[in-house]
Amino acid sequence: MEVLYEDNHIIAVNKNCSEIVQGDKTGDRTLADMVKDYLKDKYQKLGDVFLGVTHRLDRPVSGVVLFAKTSKALTRLNEMFRNGDIHKTYWAIVKNRPQKDEDTLTNWLVRNEKQNKSYAYDKEVANSKLAKLAYKVIARSTTYYLLEVNLMTGRHHQIRCQLAKMGCPIKGDLKYGADRSNSNGGISLHARRICFVHPVSKKDIILDAPLPSDKLWEAFGVNFI
Repeated sequence: MEVLYEDNHIIAVNKNCSEIVQGDKTGDRTLADMVKDYLKDKYQKLGDVFLGVTHRLDRPVSGVVLFAKTSKALTRLNEMFRNGDIHKTYWAIVKNRPQKDEDTLTNWLVRNEKQNKSYAYDKEVANSKLAKLAYKVIARSTTYYLLEVNLMTGRHHQIRCQLAKMGCPIKGDLKYGADRSNSNGGISLHARRICFVHPVSKKDIILDAPLPSDKLWEAFGVNFI
C-alpha cells in the first residue's frame, strides 16, 4: 500500500485497480481494511482504529483515495465533498480520438442497479440525473489518446459512461464498449490528483497519485512527471 499523505486527521493512499474501497458482496478484503491495519501497526494500537471513508473509486479504477482518521475530519470532508470543495482530476486512456481536443460533456445518466451500469442520454429522461465533465487531450501515441478529466458532478460510473457516449470508451472497459480487457483486469482510468483545503489546519493540499506500473501509462507519464 502506497501512502501519499498522512497527518493526525487524514490519510491518502494510491489505490490499485484490483482493490475495493469498501466491502461488497464479494467479501474481498478492502482498501479501508488495509489502511486500518497499517495504522494499527504503525501506532501500535491494540484495539480498533477509526477510519472514515470519504469517497470511493470503482474497483477497476486506480488512483488517490482520501480517508479521515478522526470524526471531526470525516464530518468536514463529507460536507466539502457535498459542496464541491474537493477537486479531483482523472487521467483516462482511450483508443478513439475525440471529435474535439477539449470540450464539456453534458448528459443525463440513468443508473441500472441490476446491471451495475449507467446509461447516458442527450436529454432529460425519467429517473435521470444531470452529469457534466470537462476533458482535454493532453497526450497521444500512435494508437491511444490521454485525456485529462475534471468532474463537475459526481454520478455513478460518470466518466466511463460519458466518454463511451461520445465514442471514446476507456481502454479495458468492456462494460462500456472497449474492444478488449486489460491484462491486469482493470481499466485505464486513474484518479491522478486531488486538491482541497485541509479540514482542520486549513492548509492547501495537492496530492498526485503516481501512475500504474504499465508500459503505456509510463510512456504517457514521461512528459508529465
